Amino acid sequence: MSDEVSPDVTEILGEDRTLLIVEDDKPFLTRLARAMEGRGFLVDTAESVEEAISKVKSAPPAYAVVDMRLGDGNGLDVVATLREKREDARAVILTGYGNIATAVTAVKLGAIDYLSKPADADDVYAALTSSGAEKVAPPENPMSADRVRWEHIQRVYEMCDRNVSETARRLNMHRRTLQRILAKRAPR
Repeated sequence: MSDEVSPDVTEILGEDRTLLIVEDDKPFLTRLARAMEGRGFLVDTAESVEEAISKVKSAPPAYAVVDMRLGDGNGLDVVATLREKREDARAVILTGYGNIATAVTAVKLGAIDYLSKPADADDVYAALTSSGAEKVAPPENPMSADRVRWEHIQRVYEMCDRNVSETARRLNMHRRTLQRILAKRAPR
């Protein structure tokens, strides 16, 4: 395969087309890596926080797609390390556990977007290459009361630096109850 790319790809992605995909779901990782290579990226992959941080420290990529929850930790740590090593990097967080508090934290740490799974390659590509000038349409149906409660718990959890005991104390809730809530997916 030739290393030359069309001028359109260089114009959209820039000269540095390096992309690190951090995902512990191997089939999804493989599919996304192939799809992003087809869109002009030079793809590298990692399946853990430790492996991703090591790769970021040795050669920080221009772009990154990072799963939020990995087997050995939190993808936000990878985004923070990437931001330290390369301020102009564009990172997108992928998660099956979407909530406002972690989206805000991801953006504060340097992510440019936050996508809920299942996200396809087109969504990821659009997020990585967007200028940020487009306005997002307001949601058609507002959050349920259960979802609002979930969001509040997640916001306090992030404010407490993901410390379960401190979060439970602030919410006046038993620690085990909080752990059960945090282990579940967000309500609709």
